[in-house]
Amino acid sequence: MTETPASTSARGSKLAFLLITAAIVGLDRWTKGLIERSFDLGESRTVISGFFDLTHVRNTGAAFGLFARPEAGETSWLLTGLGLVALGAIGTYFVLTPARARLLLASLALILGGAIGNLIDRLVSGAVTDFLDFYVGSHHWPSFNVADSAITVGIALMVIDSFRSREPTGG
Repeated sequence: MTETPASTSARGSKLAFLLITAAIVGLDRWTKGLIERSFDLGESRTVISGFFDLTHVRNTGAAFGLFARPEAGETSWLLTGLGLVALGAIGTYFVLTPARARLLLASLALILGGAIGNLIDRLVSGAVTDFLDFYVGSHHWPSFNVADSAITVGIALMVIDSFRSREPTGG
């Protein structure tokens, strides 16, 4: 079977989205490593007083600390397994998405990058390094990281994409 110029072009344009995925994984790994080397566990440094700190925490739960427990051995393996299944599903969705669906591909690339970044943490140490700590007074948003941010933005873009009108396909 020979490739057409259109199929080669589609593969090339999808490759650009995989570069987004790689950039997210790289940025996530770099920032987590920087925090792990520069901060003791639990250490916090104020960036914007009354609003934003960098705080080194280890999250044994899901996104934003959901389901975190101190004795999280079985929870960590369950979340790792679920992460692998989700990664497979998102990867399959990415492969099956047409190259012309650029917003959807961008959202999937962000989600893939975030999922891979957090999955690496779980596989290596059983917990995810979080460090972005936003708050107002005593009200804190759960700490998160670059991977969580990419997943959140990716999901928001996916929701926006779902409201866009689609061109009818011939048939």
